[in-house]
Amino acid sequence: MIVAGVMSGTSADGINVALVQVERSSGRAGISTKASATRLPRFKFLAHAEYPYPKNVRNSVLASMNASQASVADLSRLNFLLAELYAKAVLLAQRQFRIKVELVGCHGQTVYHQGKPAPFLGFKVAATWQIGEGAALAARLGVPVVSDFRPADIARGGQGAPLVPFLDYLLYRDYRVGRIVQNIGGIANLTAIPRDASPGQVFAFDTGPGNMVIDGVTEQRFGKPFDRDGKIAASGTVLETVINPALHAPFFRQKPPKTAGREEFGREFVRDFLKRCGRANGRDAVASATALTARSIADALKRFVIRRRGAFSEMIVSGGGTKNSTLMASLAMAIRPLGLQLRFSDEFGLPSQAKEAAAFALLAYQTWNRQPSNIPSATGAKSAAILGKISHA
Repeated sequence: MIVAGVMSGTSADGINVALVQVERSSGRAGISTKASATRLPRFKFLAHAEYPYPKNVRNSVLASMNASQASVADLSRLNFLLAELYAKAVLLAQRQFRIKVELVGCHGQTVYHQGKPAPFLGFKVAATWQIGEGAALAARLGVPVVSDFRPADIARGGQGAPLVPFLDYLLYRDYRVGRIVQNIGGIANLTAIPRDASPGQVFAFDTGPGNMVIDGVTEQRFGKPFDRDGKIAASGTVLETVINPALHAPFFRQKPPKTAGREEFGREFVRDFLKRCGRANGRDAVASATALTARSIADALKRFVIRRRGAFSEMIVSGGGTKNSTLMASLAMAIRPLGLQLRFSDEFGLPSQAKEAAAFALLAYQTWNRQPSNIPSATGAKSAAILGKISHA
């Protein structure tokens, strides 16, 4: 089956479309349920394309994320507008690569995510909201669409994230080598796969900011949406007096499973970070934000993952952060004392920018075939779940 995965992340820079081929397999068992064990499918990456949001749409998305106040009418309109943009992106990708898709998995745009229950109207509630109307997308494309993946995991006591570990386990498990699979989007998250691991031995969590704080600081100090290739950071000096207090934020000390978003590392965090930078020049502020991402990843590994040297030997990196050469150099330096070699998902046949979109194509295939695809040891869910909601064309 040819499946398109559609992803727009917390950086809100645009739409990623991955085209993949997924087939049933009689191979090694995957996620166990009380009734049976699902089989891991065969997966082949075909193509990938990126389409930026129009500037006014990106501004609207960013304003909607973690907003203390928002217009219900505008959020509803944005929900349908994004579906139109997603449909256009999939149609363009089909035309560009001359591939016709049979199914679409659309993550949508997260506007709010609170994985742990918190007080609300006298009750404790966990909540998540990804917009991009699946019914409208299916109508435009003429094929079924699976969307709204996270609520099924939250309903089972999980945090609704991370969901990419299902793909990570499928692609990167190895009977000889323990691997850390690190994605750096707006938020950074890792999947730890011990050598010769069963799915129940896999664990995953968000490590903290990926590009989010870097982008926020760059926009505030330079009026640019991001630090292209890490050039601004490369020309600055890291402010240790800013980094050390930032790494003491409660999120970094919280034990997994845990998930983060703009609620933790958005505009309020960036404002406080810049306040700590004081009168330091903008280049030093961007360099410090870049160092924060690298060091928070290494710190998470030391705190929660690597109990003995040699248990893991490789870190496979993907996501938009791989374009930032300064960040990659800083990360390589930070993980070297942990005995980890830095590698890229491109080396394994999956472009760094395509991985998350490809993951939701795979999850859609699982859902279409009534198979679970969360990993409870990663999300904290009480049981495996069939994720998402199906909209028929």
